Amino acid sequence: MDLHLRDKRALVTGASQGIGAATAEVLAEEGCTLHLAARSGSTLDALAERLRAAHGVAVHVHVVDLRDSDDLHGLADAVPEPDILVNNAGDIPGGRLADVDEGTWRHAWELKVFGYIDLTRLVYARMKERGQGVIVNNIGAAGERFDGGYIAGSSGNAALMAFTRALGGRSLHEGVRVVGVNPGPVETERIVKLMKSRARTEFGDENRYRELMSAFPLGRPAKPREIADLIAFLASDRSAYTTGTIVTVDGGHAA
Repeated sequence: MDLHLRDKRALVTGASQGIGAATAEVLAEEGCTLHLAARSGSTLDALAERLRAAHGVAVHVHVVDLRDSDDLHGLADAVPEPDILVNNAGDIPGGRLADVDEGTWRHAWELKVFGYIDLTRLVYARMKERGQGVIVNNIGAAGERFDGGYIAGSSGNAALMAFTRALGGRSLHEGVRVVGVNPGPVETERIVKLMKSRARTEFGDENRYRELMSAFPLGRPAKPREIADLIAFLASDRSAYTTGTIVTVDGGHAA
């Protein structure tokens, strides 16, 4: 299916690995001009070089820390007219309430929660001026299926779900769409880290994390590409009447 994304300008945060890198791949295949942001410059450079060679698209790299206000504003200024923003950067740790101290909690939310909100505030204003644009927030199913063992993540994701619905519920009147994706467990380095944390809590042994993963639908996490394909569709005009909603991709687990 042609998603009619050729020559669209797409900004993807957290693009160096996992769902972010998979999203960059899909959008490159569709012919987008890419702006990829993350903290890892060498990883971003390698991804950009591969996408340029494979798909013949322009790929720009932005090495930024979205917890840093100057970096965040600098990124928005460096990509002044994106057609698509994919908010994806985040690394909220697992743990119960007693395990996540004040500093850790705030540090995590500065990136995953306030980073999404602050970058959206800047980009949305410019999209509104032009009367067009799409913002896709990659959030996480823990925001709807609450998990006391991932309390900082569940709480942050729930906040981003509310933010997405509140903004997207009215945004189409201004020509902008705001949507969200709630992946369940996805096959990334991050899920292994989280599963090890849970295994330490539940079994007292982080090496038993695969026992937790075997309980997923189909006995596996989702593939990053399975999430990225949905993000690309939601960002396209094939989904032009979709806003203020969040699509869950978790093999039916939340249901």
